[in-house]
Amino acid sequence: MDKLRVQRLIRELIVELGEDPMREGLLKTPERVAKMYDEIYRGYNSNSDLSLKFSEDSNVVIAKDIQFYSMCEHHMLPFFGKITIVYHPDKKVFGISKLIRLVEKYSRRLQIQERLTNDIANELHGHNVRGVIVIINAEHLCMKMRGVKNESKLTTITRRGIYEDDQENITSMIRRSAYDF
Repeated sequence: MDKLRVQRLIRELIVELGEDPMREGLLKTPERVAKMYDEIYRGYNSNSDLSLKFSEDSNVVIAKDIQFYSMCEHHMLPFFGKITIVYHPDKKVFGISKLIRLVEKYSRRLQIQERLTNDIANELHGHNVRGVIVIINAEHLCMKMRGVKNESKLTTITRRGIYEDDQENITSMIRRSAYDF
């Protein structure tokens, strides 16, 4: 990302909003925003590196309450919440930090929650796991700050592999996990 160009664009936006970019409180705002954008959109240049696995036999691994923050691609406002990742390893498990890096890789982009859920599930399923479920519960500031001003949360669920047809167990897991947000 060209930080100097972003700074110029933010300065122009400040002017378009009717503000004075030379006002004391706004003098360094273009620089701060460019630095912030570099941080919150770092997912475009990150690698989740799921190659490292540990030899452990486990039927199911559940990583719950992984916090995430993302930016809605429709309004460029934040959405945030918690992610539960359920996976059935094929003889080796991932370190928990790998799962958190995977969440960061996809959440730190312009995104929609439905795609975020699919991106995480697809990448995990592509690394020799037998099944994956990703459940995301999130609040969207575009719903809270504008328009309908609704307090609802959105839950999305994606299943891959052996979990795609296991409706009875999935429903039970969803009841236990999805509403603990």
